[in-house]
Amino acid sequence: MSRKLRETKKHFKVFCEGDTEHNYIDEMRHQKKLLITLKTVNMKGGGYSNFLEQIKIDGGTNCLAKFIIIDGDRAVADAGEKRNLKDLVGYCVLQNKSGRIPHFLIVDYPDFEYIACLHMPGYKGQDAAQYIVKEMGYKSVSEFKAANKVYSVLNTRGNSYEHMLSLLKRENCFISNDYIIDKKYYDIRVSSTKCEWDKLGRKGSNINEFFEVISSFNT
Repeated sequence: MSRKLRETKKHFKVFCEGDTEHNYIDEMRHQKKLLITLKTVNMKGGGYSNFLEQIKIDGGTNCLAKFIIIDGDRAVADAGEKRNLKDLVGYCVLQNKSGRIPHFLIVDYPDFEYIACLHMPGYKGQDAAQYIVKEMGYKSVSEFKAANKVYSVLNTRGNSYEHMLSLLKRENCFISNDYIIDKKYYDIRVSSTKCEWDKLGRKGSNINEFFEVISSFNT
């Protein structure tokens, strides 16, 4: 009797910089049974350049797409980090032009804590750190960042990522990717990447691309 071959499923890879993003996506993938491999990058001592180094050495076997989710505040505060971000953007653009594994660079400004607050209908643009402590019931932002159940907190009792996505101002996006999905052949292509440096520093994010792509393969 011939041995049945084991089917290897394709998956997504997500590179993120902080505990909050990691805990959010980790709980999300378990709840929704998503094929996501998470990689947390230590930003200390290298900033955005650490992301570039990690992505360059990362393999791509059975990978549908790579998402690089970062905060944009570093680039605004530090000219050196802005140069590092330009290098990261350039690398992702080159990878997408090559037609190999698509690289979706996602930039949250000022940070993921702001994106988290947008999940809540009561948030009206207040200081994100103060809102997290006052309205979410955490003793500090550090406690919030370390919380394992942050996805549940932000997606129950009227809170939701759908609400967050509805509030994102696309005109404020520093970076955006045009992409094509072929579900029949399990294929994703980034056709172009638009980067507007004069918009770096405006509150916003293109994190909608992550949710759109992931959900299209979960139906």
